[in-house]
Amino acid sequence: MDRPTRWVTDTDENHSQWYIERFRTMAAEGIDLGGEARLMDAMLPPRSRVLDAGCGPGRVGALLHERGHDVVGVDADPALIAAAREDHPGPKWLVADLAELDLKQQGITEPFAGALLAGNVMTFLAPGTETAVLSRVGARVASDGLLVVGFGVDRGYALADFDRHAAAAGLRLEHRFATWDLRPWSQSADFAVTVLRTGIHETAATKTALGSES
Repeated sequence: MDRPTRWVTDTDENHSQWYIERFRTMAAEGIDLGGEARLMDAMLPPRSRVLDAGCGPGRVGALLHERGHDVVGVDADPALIAAAREDHPGPKWLVADLAELDLKQQGITEPFAGALLAGNVMTFLAPGTETAVLSRVGARVASDGLLVVGFGVDRGYALADFDRHAAAAGLRLEHRFATWDLRPWSQSADFAVTVLRTGIHETAATKTALGSES
């Protein structure tokens, strides 16, 4: 990892365990944690291959697995991946930095039908790596496949910058909503769920991402 992520620099040393226990508690209390998975499930064919990029402790990927999808989850934090493996056997959980993502080294060569970056993943990346992350994740998705990205727009990462980074990664903006249950987007919304489509053209950034895996 060339540059530490904001997950490392902007949180304390106990943050990962706090995050794990927070979602374990919410699940035990019966709180609905499935909005992201329901959306992805509705947008993809049955039994699709899905990349959960920045998967954390695995709550979204686990629900997609339960719905019959073939899920690979990736996160840079070993503690989060250890929790995902403990709590949610079934999907393949991998430790990897999204800015340096090379799944072929992990023995994964088949493309994905779709990829998901939920849980404010984009706002926790190392500054300056946003285009590289979108390029590397997009390079693992089949042509005309989906990337669905959700994050709070008040967390220091401007939506206009995200749109610029997505375009630089060769991704087309297809839809935008204010919530995971598809409430209409407006400029007053504090959250954005963006549906991107792969396969516009092969940019220099995408060529770099693909070349690192060849």
